[in-house]
Amino acid sequence: MKALRSLVLAAAALIAACSPAKKDEAAPAAGAPVTIRFATDWRAQAEHGGFYQALASGEYARRGLNVQIVQGGPGVNVPQLLAAGAVDLGMGSNSFIVMNLAQEGVPVKAVAAFMQKDPQVLIAHPDTGVEKIADLKGRPILLSDASITAFWVWLKAKYGFSDDQVRKYTFNAAPFLADKRSAQQGYVTSEPYTIEKQAGLKPKVFLLADEGYPGYATMVLAPDSLIAKNPKAVQAFVEASAKGWRDYLGGDPSAADALIRKDNPEMTQDVLDQAREKLKSYRIVDGDEGAPVGAMSDARWKAFFDVASAQGVYPGTLDYKRAYTLQFVPK
Repeated sequence: MKALRSLVLAAAALIAACSPAKKDEAAPAAGAPVTIRFATDWRAQAEHGGFYQALASGEYARRGLNVQIVQGGPGVNVPQLLAAGAVDLGMGSNSFIVMNLAQEGVPVKAVAAFMQKDPQVLIAHPDTGVEKIADLKGRPILLSDASITAFWVWLKAKYGFSDDQVRKYTFNAAPFLADKRSAQQGYVTSEPYTIEKQAGLKPKVFLLADEGYPGYATMVLAPDSLIAKNPKAVQAFVEASAKGWRDYLGGDPSAADALIRKDNPEMTQDVLDQAREKLKSYRIVDGDEGAPVGAMSDARWKAFFDVASAQGVYPGTLDYKRAYTLQFVPK
């Protein structure tokens, strides 16, 4: 966890350094739209579709917000952007990011979770005797550095996997394709499709959330200062984003897709279409029980913390409720 925690500590330092400058900022004129710069965790894609839908359809504007989506990418650290005041809200990719902020005392909280299921998957070759996740024990698994300190902790606890299985994942499928015994990480909405399209291989796909992985994904992170200063703006952003996600999955996504492709010209429509269908078929956004879009609960956060603390990732005495607030989630 050292690398990730050092980034969090850097974010905390930046918050301390930048806080005084905030006091000199002019308040928006009465009735003027509130500007919200929202940082995503990667290049524009269908996994951000609800936010782009809310922007394209005017849901943010109707609630008095001037939202600017700041596209992420390799090397972009959302907590650092929040700390430096470069953005007002940011996306939290997984629950470990949020809990690490709480552990280091960084005044940032999750205010909504727009994916009830983390879309993280393990991908394996077909016809190699792998029919369930447990069958991957002893096989090489390609993981990124961030994943080793995140969902890998849960995999080791549940399936008895060991660190000597880990191989470096550089977001390139070539090493996976070259070794039929191997598995690799991915998102259910992305890598399985690109592997099938590029290699003509229909891989085995295991969604961790359907195996009991309790983490949320695509959370909105808000600094405590914004929550205190303008809770109405935070509430408006959450409500508009929830409407955007419902419309993106249940209505016409074309306007949102156009904005996504404008921000990320490398994105293609076929990738967007299949990703949107995966979000729906796997019930990534609302979960199997049909939770309100954006919902979080004390019970889910406790379940996540119990798993992580039992593996020594966090001390059992950590006040994990500092990581989130239910003030803005759908009631």
